[in-house]
Amino acid sequence: MLTLNYPKQVVIGDITVRDGFQHEEKFIPTRAKLWCLEELILAGFKRIEVSNFGNPRGMPQFADADELFKAIRASKRVKDKLDDVEMTAITIRERAVDRAIEARKEGYGPDRILMMVSTSPSHMFKNSGLGHKEYWAESERCIRKAHDAGIKVCGTVSTIWGCPIEGPTELQKAVEFTKRYLDIGADDIEHADHDGSAPPDKVYEYFSMIMDALPNPELHVAHFHVTRGWGLANVLAALQAGITQYESTIGGLGGQPSNFVDGCPVSGTGAYYYQDPNIVGLTSTEDMVVMMDEMGIDTGVDVDRVLEIGQMMEKIVGRRLRSECIKTGRIPKEPTGF
Repeated sequence: MLTLNYPKQVVIGDITVRDGFQHEEKFIPTRAKLWCLEELILAGFKRIEVSNFGNPRGMPQFADADELFKAIRASKRVKDKLDDVEMTAITIRERAVDRAIEARKEGYGPDRILMMVSTSPSHMFKNSGLGHKEYWAESERCIRKAHDAGIKVCGTVSTIWGCPIEGPTELQKAVEFTKRYLDIGADDIEHADHDGSAPPDKVYEYFSMIMDALPNPELHVAHFHVTRGWGLANVLAALQAGITQYESTIGGLGGQPSNFVDGCPVSGTGAYYYQDPNIVGLTSTEDMVVMMDEMGIDTGVDVDRVLEIGQMMEKIVGRRLRSECIKTGRIPKEPTGF
């Protein structure tokens, strides 16, 4: 009998509070963000994204980055669990990296930061304001500084399966960029489908290439958007290629930084990437952990508590989100009595 071959244990990083909320057109109160972080930790997540240390003028959702980091570090609800939790901040440019390092020195900063390179030159410049040569130099400099401060660095590789500006891209180039990030000291790599353009067959092909070239699964994190509804299909494809680390958001929230927050236009990431919050998003944490649980995969999290967080998240953002399982629940394992 033929059976699917996949890992039986994975690590899920929930990135709701950063990547999920960044696409919201209203400012999510800091207390709500803190509640979400606490609940995720209590549910068993060991990796979470807290905020973005970039300029809040263009991304006002993150104007409370310092306040939020201080609050979660001081939280009495999760005090006894924080030593086992890795908290990440996004730091696309060097000024943000310096801000994260200063926060770390003051005792509340991140354990890990994230920088990002795109295989597409036009997307690279649009996202960072730099070309590849300049950004690689900045990344190398920032990795050294971060490591000196005791901070890990994740190198994100983007536009792996396509670019919203240029169109098709080459998978091999993303493999080369992955190797380069690791060569200059990155601790792990987020392999990102930021616009939902990755079909499952190409996901399997790419991660098979990655695992052939760099077979340590602890180096690789899969990050899928669901703009076209392929998120869980891509998770399954990555599982079959041997990937054991994933990122997701409660309710499938997320997308690019919003261009409109609290009634005011802001720069965000520009119209080329912006779509309605009900269309874009990431793989739903709730649906992914329920699916994996049914497949016999150990995620290390409390599935029922995750579903409860998902139900509350719809109240926080004020609309129906993308999770199916917060409505349908887990598959019953005994007679229901009907």
